[in-house]
Amino acid sequence: MKKRVLFYLVALVTTVSLQSCATNYVVSKPATYAKEYKTDAKLASIDNKKMEQDKQKLIDSFLAEKAASIANAKKAVKNSEIAKAIKHNKTIDGILEEAETYLGTPYRYGGTTRRGIDCSAFVLSVFGAAAGLTLPRVAASQAQEGERVEKGELQKGDLIFFSHGRRISHVGIVESVTEEGEIKFIHAATSKGVMVSSLNDSYWGPKFRFAKRVINVEGENYNNLASATQATPANF
Repeated sequence: MKKRVLFYLVALVTTVSLQSCATNYVVSKPATYAKEYKTDAKLASIDNKKMEQDKQKLIDSFLAEKAASIANAKKAVKNSEIAKAIKHNKTIDGILEEAETYLGTPYRYGGTTRRGIDCSAFVLSVFGAAAGLTLPRVAASQAQEGERVEKGELQKGDLIFFSHGRRISHVGIVESVTEEGEIKFIHAATSKGVMVSSLNDSYWGPKFRFAKRVINVEGENYNNLASATQATPANF
């Protein structure tokens, strides 16, 4: 009897112990997984945050380089435009300075020297000496060169052409354009030789036909300039 009671008692204690171990195993194990899961999620969040920061730094660096590149390009363009303007002004100033050295030179039909010169020879001599530009010999041929310019857009150094009829027979160089719009030009006139006149003049105004620009905005010659010809001059 005592042995049987002892057996049941041992069996009961053993059963209770096994249940306690199983309970501890089931309860404690998920807690370990939850802790590990939370740690991994935290590490992943840190990695994503660092990745976003690195990505933003890369974007910011790219934008900064792009902005610097654009700024440098604008500066280069501005410097280039300034250089062109300086070259253009220097070329035009040189042309007018050369033209003014002829003031008072007598007119001579077919003349090509400072002892006597006609209008087209005056123009080709001035542009040749000051700008290295070879223009045709006669005014009608010179009128075929360069780029046509409207009267209201005339600038110093532009060529202006005149005629009695349909054929161009006289040429001059724009010397100045006043704020009021008066256009003064230097030319070799039959009456007084090389002189400065105005398009407001009652004689020259009605004979004006059109204007051409043979020096471009970069201070260089236009590409369609012809070689000098030996045709007989037709000037007045």
